[in-house]
Amino acid sequence: MEKWECDVCGYIYDPAVGDSDAGIEPGTSFEDLPDDWLCPICSVGKEDFSRLE
Repeated sequence: MEKWECDVCGYIYDPAVGDSDAGIEPGTSFEDLPDDWLCPICSVGKEDFSRLE
């Protein structure tokens, strides 16, 4: 699964880890995150993330 980086603060969403603070289980791909999921650091939406190569 691909990692995604927040364009604003640099937070990296790692699907292998998930986001336990938001109730996102490990193994959840970025595409499967809820539409209202926000960056846990700066609170921007998924549209402000870029896939890491």
